[in-house]
Amino acid sequence: GSANVWADDVLLRLALTNLISNALRHTPRGGKVGIAINTITGGYEIAVSDTGAGIPTDHHSRLFDRFYRVDLQRSGSETGVGLGLAIVKSVMSLHSGTVTVESAPGSGTTFRMIFPEAPVG
Repeated sequence: GSANVWADDVLLRLALTNLISNALRHTPRGGKVGIAINTITGGYEIAVSDTGAGIPTDHHSRLFDRFYRVDLQRSGSETGVGLGLAIVKSVMSLHSGTVTVESAPGSGTTFRMIFPEAPVG
């Protein structure tokens, strides 16, 4: 897809890189990571999806908290300290947007960055 979003290119790349990096890290060999750009009512979304193990719903409310990690055993220090999704949330807030997650164990994960329509003029 394609869209014109009102965003700082450096911050947008940072947020997108964090989501793609997480998707690649948590998708097993032979799995898939996808990126889609969609027009939605009132704006646009960039969705990053993977076919990984998924995230239990009881963790969804804390995923965007600084330093929060779902599984400390699986997330060694080499995979980060739990700041990536907090950064994504901050970037989206700076752009008057939101970030959401859809995931369940065994069904993969999709993160959606939702941007409002760009101002006219």
